[in-house]
Amino acid sequence: MVRRLLGLLLPLAGSAAAVWLSTIIIPGISTFAATTWGTVGTVVLIALIFGLVNAVVKPVAKLVGCGIYILTLGLIALVVNGLLLWLTSWIAGKLDIPFHVDNFWPAAVLGALFIGLVTWGLHKVADVITKRREPRRITPPPPPPQWSQPRPRG
Repeated sequence: MVRRLLGLLLPLAGSAAAVWLSTIIIPGISTFAATTWGTVGTVVLIALIFGLVNAVVKPVAKLVGCGIYILTLGLIALVVNGLLLWLTSWIAGKLDIPFHVDNFWPAAVLGALFIGLVTWGLHKVADVITKRREPRRITPPPPPPQWSQPRPRG
């Protein structure tokens, strides 16, 4: 139960931490909550919205633009992820969430790249923490060969 809960909360916390770090590092991405807890709530909400946008819109974009993905060897994913972060900022504005991405380039593209890399790294750490470890089993050595004839003594 605890591992399952950690398996849900650690990725969300990692995504929220990535969003928060992007507001500090990437110029053009900002959160303007009045309090510290407001900022925490904002980055958690943005992480949830960004996750939902990625879950819903990204597969459609990949399906529609699969030829472009092949043609650019997947580099168009940087542009798509930037557009998805920009869409997240627009949704946040409509919901009166204090988060804003100023422009597509460089803020949205670099922010999406940064959030993706940090989230990936933190998810790997979460996988290591929540992975159920099986006890190590030591196999016994094989039995010695049986001799069919008595060995000569000598």
